[in-house]
Amino acid sequence: MKIVNFSKDGRARLGKVVDDDVVDLSIAAPELPQSLVEILRQGAPALDRLRAVGRTPGAELPLASARLLAPIPNPSKYLAIGMNYRDHAEEARRAGVPIPQTQVWFNKQVSCIAGPYDDVVMPSVTERMDYEAELGVVIGKRCRHVKAEDVRSVIAGYLVTNDFTARDWRQRSPTWTLGKSFDTHGPIGPWFTTDDEIADPHALRMRLFVNGEKRQDTLTGGMIHDIFHQIEHLTTVMTLEPGDILATGTCSGVGVALNPPRFLKPGDVVRVEIEGLGHIENRVVDDPQGIEKTGRPEPALATT
Repeated sequence: MKIVNFSKDGRARLGKVVDDDVVDLSIAAPELPQSLVEILRQGAPALDRLRAVGRTPGAELPLASARLLAPIPNPSKYLAIGMNYRDHAEEARRAGVPIPQTQVWFNKQVSCIAGPYDDVVMPSVTERMDYEAELGVVIGKRCRHVKAEDVRSVIAGYLVTNDFTARDWRQRSPTWTLGKSFDTHGPIGPWFTTDDEIADPHALRMRLFVNGEKRQDTLTGGMIHDIFHQIEHLTTVMTLEPGDILATGTCSGVGVALNPPRFLKPGDVVRVEIEGLGHIENRVVDDPQGIEKTGRPEPALATT
């Protein structure tokens, strides 16, 4: 089951993807909340009602003509793990960055979330904007102290993410949060795909293209810490809530690790594809605030 958040008549609405169409849930199932997070909070009864929705006269529109928004615009948390693919860790090691011995998590502030085809702003205060294709996991129920073997029961589904990063700001902030959280630097989508549609989340092909040139290409099985152990680790510390998003790491091929480094610039189009989950595509645009860049010492390059 694939659920979209889309704009119609100036309002955000939930829709269910049926073949090449979107069924507007505000018409087909008006008793359901118009928020994916609220549906997840209601649990099995709401999800069962959602699964029962089919083609509905007067509620359908072509998927190709729908303006898709971020499927989950308001999670309580958007967390991401660093250096979690073996090949990415190795390219970082070659650049002199030590490979972490434990899971390294950071916040992407939820204000960074953008839609799957929205423009992404290159801040005027960075020269080193980079991309990171990542599989996003969506939590389905409130949970704490979940064992790895039970994690699948708390996963609601998946989406495509791009962890855009201002590398210079990332390096200057020990917690990484500032360099990972500029507004628009968290596009997600194109829809939310329920867990039952994905046989093995560690067997999906993930690719990223810049202006049609392939930069990243991997299978999600290349993770150092798999999704189940990620969630076991996190829930040792904190309660995860329905709708929380976890970005599970990126593979080799990030711009900072190329020789020479190749950072993004206005006009670039970045596309991330994940098998079974669709794709997102975002154009990099100039900062509309037009703040002048200020001189500053050049920091050493960081690859995470």
